[in-house]
Amino acid sequence: MTADNSTSEPPSPAGAGAQARAIALLGRPKLWLLPTVLTGLLALLLSLLYMGGIVSPNRDLHDLPIGIVNADRGEPLTGQKENLGTQITRAVTTGPSDTSGTSGGGDKAEWRQLSLARAQDQLDSGKLYGVLVVPEGFTASVAALTGTSATARPTLTVLTNPGKGSLGSSLASQITTQAAHQASATIGEQLTASATRADGTAKLLLADPVTVTTQVGHPIGTHSGLGLSTFYYTLLLVLAGFLGANVISNGVDTSLGYADNEIGPWHTRRPTVPIDRTQTLLLKMGMTAGITLLSVSLVMLATVGILDMDADHLPLLWLYSYCATLAVGLGVQAINAAFGGIGQLVSMFVFIVLGLPSSGATVPLQAVPGFYQFLAVFEPMRQLGDGVRAILYFDARGDAGLTRAWTMIAIGAALALLFGFAMTRYYDRKGLERRTPQPS
Repeated sequence: MTADNSTSEPPSPAGAGAQARAIALLGRPKLWLLPTVLTGLLALLLSLLYMGGIVSPNRDLHDLPIGIVNADRGEPLTGQKENLGTQITRAVTTGPSDTSGTSGGGDKAEWRQLSLARAQDQLDSGKLYGVLVVPEGFTASVAALTGTSATARPTLTVLTNPGKGSLGSSLASQITTQAAHQASATIGEQLTASATRADGTAKLLLADPVTVTTQVGHPIGTHSGLGLSTFYYTLLLVLAGFLGANVISNGVDTSLGYADNEIGPWHTRRPTVPIDRTQTLLLKMGMTAGITLLSVSLVMLATVGILDMDADHLPLLWLYSYCATLAVGLGVQAINAAFGGIGQLVSMFVFIVLGLPSSGATVPLQAVPGFYQFLAVFEPMRQLGDGVRAILYFDARGDAGLTRAWTMIAIGAALALLFGFAMTRYYDRKGLERRTPQPS
């Protein structure tokens, strides 16, 4: 398309040969209109999107996956039909699970009744945020408190999963600990009612007979940012793809003469190289594939080699990082080719603005509003983050999210190629060439 630069400059306020002055131009409402509207909208959208996902995780929390293990096989207490492990399991899975201990919060957790081995497997694959364990012989140890054979207080164990993020693990720990203390209080009421001859000290013990201990169910390394290294490493990959693609795009346009090159006070415009939009996009994507090799290698050198971030499966991590960053870069090139000058803004929203609050890496998706859960179905940062988490924390298990992440990377790259080349071929067939006036 032919650019008409004569209409893009406002008429000089002091005559045809005079230089415009800033003080005069500041008084023109039209000059303010577009930047003001766009800046205001960006500030409003960024505030709503970013803060909307983290303002009240307790309020928005629903169906956080937590396991409960009943290993108690003892006989019921006198006068009861079920042992205490069964009673606790039923009360926890059917009763309130609000982190504040109030009723009406039964949808905060999705309780899964599992064997100990199965619960450990789901912790190791990142499917659970925590586990409440009723140990073997629990009923017998409670019964011993009313006699003379007691050797220790009965114990309920809370297992955490820091690999799911510090906030998610903390929310699960609050829910499970509250459930355990509520179970202790309920058992205490039963024991106190039956121990009518106990003295004051004994009744004080029986009122809250159970000790609640917390253990790490699936440990992660000490150089893992308390479970946040996944988020920041994923953000690095997205930024490397986003920024790298934009730098490549601008560099190619400058070198081919389709954009001005301005460094400090120096301004140049190279002669325009005749090339259609499709070939330009092919060039940019090819360069993106090549330069991403370097950027990903440097990301790993900095994070793993210099900063000593905990990471196993290094060859797999490098390959995954390259494919993830390349998929982002190809997407950015496709969007830029389709939308032109505003492409950088569009790709920023697609890959960063909408991706950060819906990634599930800092705040669990179960603790964000439904809009963000919807975005998480297809937003790239969530897909990439699941794969990084699986590699860094969960032994690169496919069922920990790595298989789905590979699938989404392939789909994303394919969509970028299809969309980008479909749009450029359409523009080329319509004769919408990128022509610019040459300097005389």
